[in-house]
Amino acid sequence: MHLYIHVPFCNKICPYCAFYKHRIGHTDIRGYVEGVIAEAKLRLPQGYRPRTIYCGGGTPSMLSPTHLNNLVNGLREHIDFSGVEEWSFETNPATFTPAKVEQWVKLGITRVSLGAQSFEPELLQLLGREHSPAQIARSVQMLREAGMQQVNLDLMFSLPGQTIEQWNHSLQEAIALQPDHISTYNLTYEEDTAFFKAYGADAGDEETDVAMFTLADELLTAAHYRHYEISNYAKGGAVSLHNWHVGEAKTTMAWGRGPAAL
Repeated sequence: MHLYIHVPFCNKICPYCAFYKHRIGHTDIRGYVEGVIAEAKLRLPQGYRPRTIYCGGGTPSMLSPTHLNNLVNGLREHIDFSGVEEWSFETNPATFTPAKVEQWVKLGITRVSLGAQSFEPELLQLLGREHSPAQIARSVQMLREAGMQQVNLDLMFSLPGQTIEQWNHSLQEAIALQPDHISTYNLTYEEDTAFFKAYGADAGDEETDVAMFTLADELLTAAHYRHYEISNYAKGGAVSLHNWHVGEAKTTMAWGRGPAAL
């Protein structure tokens, strides 16, 4: 059994994102926490024992220490966390501090997925990201110093106006930080996003997509990252257990974003 919890809160809405989300200040976070706990009690048998937990978003790292504590403590009353092999938590480099990371480690979170996306300031601005390239490096350092077991970096390619040289630079910068895992995502233009309205559904270029995908594969495998899924590369066996197993799982609960499971 594998558990996904959607945390639909962001400080700013990125123009490419089609996931369910709300801006902070425009919804009741305490009500969300209480709702997730109530749903656990309603839908799950007492003592439900997941193998993996994945907190996605939105931006889970936007949750305050109080809200996160209340969420986890409430879930622990109904869910048995003793069998959890991996607990992933998506983050934005601009939304956490050393104190937050220390709390995550104490709660039992074992893997942080950092939404770096790019190491080019102008592309980060285009993507609506609030962090700088320097903040990515500082965030990785914070996570390492706090004892986080695994760190993943998310990167995006085939962005509007992105050059192969810029993509190469982002890959090299990511490799230099030595994360345990790197995910490389080909931008798609989803309906109901600002990018779709601005560029249209057919804005991508297939030749560019292939060139950037191939470059990522070459550089990352040369840096000893194993390419185990279309977008995922792991070093030293640090595969994402949740993503690895969830396709085979007979039952996966998805909370907070409607009835659709992973």
